[in-house]
Amino acid sequence: MLIVFAGLPGTGKTTVAQALARKLAAVYLRIDTLEQALISLGSRGAEMGPAGYRAAYAVAQDNLRLGLSVVADAVNSLRVTREAWRRVAREAGVPIVEIELVCLDAAMHRLRVEGRRADIADHALPTWQNVLEREREFDAWESERLVLDTAVIPVEQAVEKIIHHMSLSGPGRSGC
Repeated sequence: MLIVFAGLPGTGKTTVAQALARKLAAVYLRIDTLEQALISLGSRGAEMGPAGYRAAYAVAQDNLRLGLSVVADAVNSLRVTREAWRRVAREAGVPIVEIELVCLDAAMHRLRVEGRRADIADHALPTWQNVLEREREFDAWESERLVLDTAVIPVEQAVEKIIHHMSLSGPGRSGC
């Protein structure tokens, strides 16, 4: 199964996605890690375009074809990236579960963004202003997804809700 996370920076995607990947013993793919590796090789962030996402799609497809579940951790703010993940799942012949994490408490969200420390060497974290700008650029969803508000749901409960949702979207079902 392909489990794809989406949401603005600071909503808890990495925390929840990593906890889910550990619980499922799934392959974990983080776009920030791939993009930072490309930057360290000389690519500039502004010139990178879709390179990190494209690398993640290829690695995800390889692992899905091996019969492994994959958890993808990315902002996925654009319709085109979400469609690409669906295509990866379709081509690998596996169901997809899409999860959008939000933090509807703006004060809490801002504190999270401003209080974070980079866990990837040399990774420049977005500012609160960057997050607000990204929010305006977030494409509307055209597919079903599980939406979780991390302002009111703890990580462990989010993981359990996702696992329950996955059981409803398993083989033979259309997914989200």
